[in-house]
Amino acid sequence: MTREADETRDVTPGGAVSSAVRVVLADDSRRSRRGLRALLGTCPGVEVVAEATNGLQAVRIACEVIPDVIVMDSRMPTMDGVAATKLLKRRRPGLRIVIVTMLAAVRQAALAAGADAFLVKGCPPEDLIDAVLGGCDRG
Repeated sequence: MTREADETRDVTPGGAVSSAVRVVLADDSRRSRRGLRALLGTCPGVEVVAEATNGLQAVRIACEVIPDVIVMDSRMPTMDGVAATKLLKRRRPGLRIVIVTMLAAVRQAALAAGADAFLVKGCPPEDLIDAVLGGCDRG
């Protein structure tokens, strides 16, 4: 975990520091974001801290809330997930980015842009949780 991420940990009322993995969801589909939020909500130690509806918004939010992971669709309006990944990796190299998309054909471009994991929507839920927690290979 980066020092930058450590500095943004929430302090609980008792003074303890929360060590939850902070996640931003970026997908233009509200339904997809809801599904991802519900799935990640079942995983102890994972906290969804924000949502974005396009890649540009994901970049802005990532600079404001300093998440550990962004789960991002590849095709979104304004800025797609691959372009957002490339920009985010330049600004925050330690940020983990998981591309989750229906478009298997963008795998190479996503990994070349710096995505840490690439999953096709509909994959087993365990694969997504693994990728968010850092256990997924780059492929």
